[in-house]
Amino acid sequence: MSDGQHPQHGDQNPFRQASSGWSGDHAPQQAFGSPPPGQPGHPSQTSQPPAPLTPPRRRRTSLAAAVVATSLLVGGGAGIGGAAWWDAAHDDPATTPQASQVSTSTVSQTQTPAADGSVQSVAQKVLPSVVKIDVATQQGEASGSGIILTDDGTILTNNHVVEGAQPGSITVSFDDGTSAAAEVLGTDPLTDTAVIKATDVSGLTPATIGKSANLGVGEGVVAIGSPFGLDATVTSGIVSALNRPVNVGSDDEGNSTTYPAIQTDAAINPGNSGGPLVDMSGAVIGINSSIRTAASQSAYGQSQSGSIGLGFAIPIDEVMPIVDQMAKGETPTHARLGIRVGDDAAGAVVSDVTDGSTAAEAGMKAGDVITQIDDQRITSADSLVATIRSYRPGDQVTVTWTRDGQSQDAQVTLDSDATQG
Repeated sequence: MSDGQHPQHGDQNPFRQASSGWSGDHAPQQAFGSPPPGQPGHPSQTSQPPAPLTPPRRRRTSLAAAVVATSLLVGGGAGIGGAAWWDAAHDDPATTPQASQVSTSTVSQTQTPAADGSVQSVAQKVLPSVVKIDVATQQGEASGSGIILTDDGTILTNNHVVEGAQPGSITVSFDDGTSAAAEVLGTDPLTDTAVIKATDVSGLTPATIGKSANLGVGEGVVAIGSPFGLDATVTSGIVSALNRPVNVGSDDEGNSTTYPAIQTDAAINPGNSGGPLVDMSGAVIGINSSIRTAASQSAYGQSQSGSIGLGFAIPIDEVMPIVDQMAKGETPTHARLGIRVGDDAAGAVVSDVTDGSTAAEAGMKAGDVITQIDDQRITSADSLVATIRSYRPGDQVTVTWTRDGQSQDAQVTLDSDATQG
């Protein structure tokens, strides 16, 4: 992985983007990226019912709701179909003798105000700031979610939600039932983020942006979005882990989409991508982006399930500077060390050092194994990339590495990919 951006490990990627709607997205994506031609997390196809065999495939650039790959529930008995069958099977036939009538009474129930800090109060606060995003691509129609940033229609979402959108094909639907056309202001495949702008709108409710750095494992969180096209869906859970390296693919130049994710057991499914993960005060602390699923084989081939309690959100702190750049129409920039790395049992092993880079100036060489950045332990190439991506160009960090069994460290100033040659 060059500059901590091109991990050189196996092709299997357990993470997949979780974006879209009814069809369950495209073909399962390979662990963490480099999906086969089809992107699993991409918004689901709504123009036609999903084919029972091979789902439509898309390039990596069309990821729509990252999902980590492992099993698809193929089931006609699930969801609405399952409910309908249950009712039909258990209703008494017209010819069945009537049972003795039972006397019942109706209880009057009054609605009480939502308690502060409850999931209900969080939903009431955040729902007006969440939108459903419908997109038309060459593969068909798809949908995802978004977060309102300004009252005049600036919206944050995932890159894989709008990637491949045909001109004039993006529509956003608001909490009050209205909708508007939208255009892309900027995209950043390396962080899987994008900013779009709804046209001719005003008076929207911007989301409150929180601090992901203040999160703790075990803390309650709420996810809101449009899984499988079901807008305004609210689920809740906890922060299961922090700084989980998630790699959902790479661009045409081999730069990986890797981030230090917030892991949660709140249900996240295709279509949730781009929606907010919020704390119990209703502040946005992450962007729901990918899930891990359990893959399985059936007569119809490999399939993938929905949420199995392993969802991943991009921490809001790391991407807000990039979001600001995109909103201004600027090209996003990212921190870099100036090296290529691969996996090692002890961390990330350096395979190449770019001449003139900050890593070269610090004395790093091929064969060195990076084990720590500041206080963050490095366990793999993805771990290093995700950690470096959490900083900004110009930040100073302490890099620790081993060479011939000896540990050494150096303070370096991170380069910018805007200046890479």
